[in-house]
Amino acid sequence: MIVKFGAWNVSSFDAEQVRELEQAGYGPLCARILSARGYGDAAAARDYLRGDAPLNSPFLMKDMKTAADRVRLAVARREHIAVFGDYDVDGITSTALLTEFLRDMGARVTPYIPARLEEGYGLNELAIRWLYKQQVNLIVTVDCGITANAEAELCRRLGMDLVITDHHECKEELPQAVAVVDPHQPGCGYPHTDLSGVGIAFQLAAAISGDQARLLERFSDLLCLGLVADVMPLRGEVRSMVVKGLKALARPTRPGLAALMAECGCAGGPVTTSTVGYLLAPRINAAGRMGQVELALELFMTEDPARGRVLAEALCRLNRERQRVEAGIYQQAVAMLGPDAHPAAIVLAGETWHQGVVGIVASRLSEEYNCPAFLICMDGDRGKASSRSYGGFNLFAALRQLSGLLESYGGHELAAGFTIRRENIPAFRRAVTAMAAEFRASGQANAALAVDCVVDPALLTLENIQELNQLEPCGTGCPIPVLCLVDAVVFQLSEVGGGKHLRLLLRCRNGQTLPAIFFSQTALRSGVAVGDSVELAFTPQINEFRGSRSVQLNVVDLRLSRFLRDETEDERGLYRRFARREHLEPGEAARLLPTRNEFVAVWRYLIANSQDSRLQENFPCMGRKISRGAAQSLSLSRTRICLDVFAEQGLIELKTTRRCCEIRITSDGRKVDLDASPIVIALRAAKGGARP
Repeated sequence: MIVKFGAWNVSSFDAEQVRELEQAGYGPLCARILSARGYGDAAAARDYLRGDAPLNSPFLMKDMKTAADRVRLAVARREHIAVFGDYDVDGITSTALLTEFLRDMGARVTPYIPARLEEGYGLNELAIRWLYKQQVNLIVTVDCGITANAEAELCRRLGMDLVITDHHECKEELPQAVAVVDPHQPGCGYPHTDLSGVGIAFQLAAAISGDQARLLERFSDLLCLGLVADVMPLRGEVRSMVVKGLKALARPTRPGLAALMAECGCAGGPVTTSTVGYLLAPRINAAGRMGQVELALELFMTEDPARGRVLAEALCRLNRERQRVEAGIYQQAVAMLGPDAHPAAIVLAGETWHQGVVGIVASRLSEEYNCPAFLICMDGDRGKASSRSYGGFNLFAALRQLSGLLESYGGHELAAGFTIRRENIPAFRRAVTAMAAEFRASGQANAALAVDCVVDPALLTLENIQELNQLEPCGTGCPIPVLCLVDAVVFQLSEVGGGKHLRLLLRCRNGQTLPAIFFSQTALRSGVAVGDSVELAFTPQINEFRGSRSVQLNVVDLRLSRFLRDETEDERGLYRRFARREHLEPGEAARLLPTRNEFVAVWRYLIANSQDSRLQENFPCMGRKISRGAAQSLSLSRTRICLDVFAEQGLIELKTTRRCCEIRITSDGRKVDLDASPIVIALRAAKGGARP
């Protein structure tokens, strides 16, 4: 069975705390979740969920006063200012916010976001020299610049002042600029490092204007988009900004943003962090990924509703194109890894890969193969890479340690990029794979799914699920609730959405039936069948269709109930020992040796379920289905032996992949003596000579 997470960490709640929280007005599910997360009394819960925490003074950041003074002077002198941003949602909103703010002050401002494919990330010589020709006096970076040491020196030589605002990890040596504003830098007294680039840009604007409250009213929509898209922890001032921003997004005043929400189908309804993360952010990001970032920047800044609609439609088209390109790169990467890959780290290079899309593919591969992933887009003798972490592996620290193999690098613990020469890729692959393997072996890796608690299915009512809104906004630091259902039996199972998603109907131990949907999963990959007893990690939702509201479980992960899970792993281990030709005790050989009736049952299943003499199956699931159909117990290991014997005797072609087996029936109707199979003979001999 393929589960998305190697382990589940299931927390538990305290019954007394739940009673106190319910008396304080929290719903039954909310109360259990809060208790399980460690907020067992009403005061702690209120503090955890409060969305009105005061914002910190921008001047608590190191160099903020110097930065604000320099920008204020540039405005007063009518100097030409460039706001230099990044091509993701955080960078685009940062650029729009600071550009709009400075223009309202009467400043002469040019916003500049580098072309991802031609210039790459951050400050670069090409951009600096172009801005110099435009007679720019001051460059203010937003969401980038903290590692731009050489570029800062170029600005100094050209006589251009540079103010850096960023939120990424710092290297040991900071750029030599007029001011460097980054909460990560040594000696910064800011209370936390949870602000993304747009948050730092907002605080710079607040330091310049002196009216933080008014600016929050005006720019909370942009703040919310950047903070949520960059997955900042929703606590303290960040939570306050996001709460304010979600309310603003529900009534958008920017024509382009209103048009995008209408195009996505989320206008007029409630706006949550999921709306931002799953509907708006991918479409905004698509502009930068596909090399047309100017469309997204204009979307935020246009005052023309008609132009806003044109831009919104363009972003949605780009997002569909991004999805198509992403699928192609993913398929190539999986083919390069091979069917039986279990890498400690993935390091792949492609000659035609799209630089703007490989980061998404790296994220998908890291989750699927449970390891950090590095995808490199080659261009001649150099490659530009995007990487994603897994299990807490610190990418930035790894790249810093391997910097001798790199031409440049930047980012943070979970996502990073670098440039590397072609001849250094093999050495980098060996080194980073060894580091990842050592990290995994150290026990520090934490890729477990955090589950809030096990719940009684009787609590999964419309009213109780509706009350989970008390936890909003949800995100990093206050995650969407993940609950656990145990001893549920798969009553019905079907694939929907053109076979892309799995729909289940579950029968609970109290007799209640609950519908569930497992997105981006199939019956083959999930390894479950009707009649299986399963444990479900899920987010409860209310499904609205044609005016009717019903409970639906959005599956996060799915696994067999403990008894079946332990039995399957034991059988898998026994089969591996046989396949490695290890010594088997007589009793172990007897467990592996199928009976004649079991050979017949497996063969009949293959004939009945093949299409054009072919079928794909999941080994453990296949054995359980045959057992139910034939009314006999057929273990995983004996199912494997049956297939191996059939393949050995030329009855089938058997190919095992990472997720399943592929079978092609090749029998020409001839009789085969299974007793003469070398596999059967070997097992019979180990068992003690008994015949099957």
